[in-house]
Amino acid sequence: MGLKWELQIKLSPKFSVKKAHQMQRRLSKKLLFEDTVPETVDYVAGVDVAYLKDSSVGAVAVLDFSTLSPVEFQVAQVKTCFPYVPTLLSFREIPPAYSAIRMLHIKPDVFLVDGQGFAHPYGLGFASHLGLILDKPTVGVAKSLLCGKVEQVGESGRVTPLKDKGEVIGAEVVTKQGTKPVYVSVGHKVSLKRATEIVMECTGKYRLPEPIRRAHIIASEEKRRLEKSIL
Repeated sequence: MGLKWELQIKLSPKFSVKKAHQMQRRLSKKLLFEDTVPETVDYVAGVDVAYLKDSSVGAVAVLDFSTLSPVEFQVAQVKTCFPYVPTLLSFREIPPAYSAIRMLHIKPDVFLVDGQGFAHPYGLGFASHLGLILDKPTVGVAKSLLCGKVEQVGESGRVTPLKDKGEVIGAEVVTKQGTKPVYVSVGHKVSLKRATEIVMECTGKYRLPEPIRRAHIIASEEKRRLEKSIL
């Protein structure tokens, strides 16, 4: 089967976790770790997903890279068609995220995604899966460690390699002194070095990079609005 088929994310009668993991391993081999992000970045986007009952809310926030000021955002509500399965979150989160992204008028140069990229037990987290579908540069920015090991504690402003079986799969990035680190990994079409640089440049007063923080706020606000409309 071709890549287009392998990127399908709806459940089928033949679905199994084992087959999904096999698909992730196949797709991870298609990831590009070379930097294709323009030398001068104009727009950076943050992507996040929120949930309520049987629905998912995807949010994308586009910011001016030089000022980190918001220039556009979109939200989309879709029916949740995939159960919560650890290591398979991309199958659950891509439909709402993609639905929001496709409504954008501004085309971001790079997407920062709230989730794992290559730093994933099967090499294909949400950021990587989404990057393949969009065919755009994506960066995974996770709030917790899913796999691998950090050999030393990072310091504020420092990037510490994250390794798994001797291979560098990402980086622990301490964005603010006194806060927990984030875990950055390549999604698609970007180098790890450039990915960590972009995350650091997009970090303002808070632990999370501003594009993801904005997307999280937007998704949460839309979730609350929808919850009130149900009551």
